[in-house]
Amino acid sequence: MSTFTRADVERLAHLARLELSREEQDLFARQLSGILAYAEQVQRADTSGVDPTASTLATTGPMREDEVAPSLERDVALRSAPAASEETGLYKVPRVLG
Repeated sequence: MSTFTRADVERLAHLARLELSREEQDLFARQLSGILAYAEQVQRADTSGVDPTASTLATTGPMREDEVAPSLERDVALRSAPAASEETGLYKVPRVLG
């Protein structure tokens, strides 16, 4: 079983730039050790007969059929943009990378 020591908590607190008292370090070490113990318990659960799921949300009711419908003309949609390229017909956005 994995356990958190006061030294582990001290290191994490340093990385997070947190000042913790000795009592808080001891408390968090116990709490984090408990979380790890629970995670190990969950990992030991037999899931061999459980189908993998793509979503944890149950879908209820039928989905509507896709229907072709008219949409905005490109120039109408671009009118609301702060900046757009007339050559490409695309929105212009500020550069965020190099």
